[in-house]
Amino acid sequence: MEKWKLLSSEYICREPWATLRRDICELPDKRINDHYYVLEYPDWVNMVGITAQNELLVIKQYRHGAGIISLEIPAGTTEPGENPQDAAVREMHEETGYQFEKIEEIATLYANPATSGNITYTYLMTGGQKVQEQELDEHEEIDVFLIPLEEAKAMLLENQFRQALHSSALFYAFNKLGLL
Repeated sequence: MEKWKLLSSEYICREPWATLRRDICELPDKRINDHYYVLEYPDWVNMVGITAQNELLVIKQYRHGAGIISLEIPAGTTEPGENPQDAAVREMHEETGYQFEKIEEIATLYANPATSGNITYTYLMTGGQKVQEQELDEHEEIDVFLIPLEEAKAMLLENQFRQALHSSALFYAFNKLGLL
């Protein structure tokens, strides 16, 4: 198996939350694919936060792309040049007001490597305590809930967490914690 050779790229849309480029590539057998579209995103961080009382931090927020109120784990994007673990700590503080005694990277995933190259770094955070109020971005509206781990596991297995990367993060975390 060989990689494709990139011949040229052209940006079609370049906005903070939507960057689309068209690549022209030469395939290993010398055919040309002249309309390959790639979405560019910053790297993402997903955090499975477990409080000192063994409860899972869960959030709910409206997701306009799907038109749903989504049950999720805290997550966000890295800033340019920011270490992913630092981004995870920052995003957790902003979205929930919690800080954690222990932080461990448990997975690195690609949302869709066919059309985007960003990485999702997944962290298990344990020993959480609320230390501040939320510091949400201008258009964020996030409700925070605490759910006992066994109940959260049942919710995961019943497909109540519909965001695919968040479900993956929970499976990795619950496996690491010996809950699966």
